[in-house]
Amino acid sequence: MTHDAKQQDNDRCIACIERDLVLEQSDFDRFATLSGDHNPIHVDPDYAAATRFGATVPHGMLLFTAVRGLIADQYPGADLETQELMFPAPAFAGDQMLIRLSIPAPPENDHLELRTQVIRSDDQLCLDGRCRLKLNHEDPR
Repeated sequence: MTHDAKQQDNDRCIACIERDLVLEQSDFDRFATLSGDHNPIHVDPDYAAATRFGATVPHGMLLFTAVRGLIADQYPGADLETQELMFPAPAFAGDQMLIRLSIPAPPENDHLELRTQVIRSDDQLCLDGRCRLKLNHEDPR
């Protein structure tokens, strides 16, 4: 991630929370087993090699599950009320990625809006979304 790309996004938010992410083909395969989604674009490297992507790509919800894990770590007990997700560019097994939660404004009436992103190391945005949390002020752990 270039400094300029981070700075531009930071100018539009009061805080950013980030975590590194690398997914491997074994992660795609395990998610397929758990979800029942065995689309060959995710689990068959030979099939995927002949597609416009040229390699397998993770399930979109696998990317969001990683985002959701960071949200749960940062906001224990918060309820995810809404989510909007787009997947503008593919990710691939072994890609160095960054999960970013951008907080554009302080919570209001126990609700917090977040911009959610998964960004490849070459600055390609693989997941771009927004979500709304209902904060729980009692940590359930």
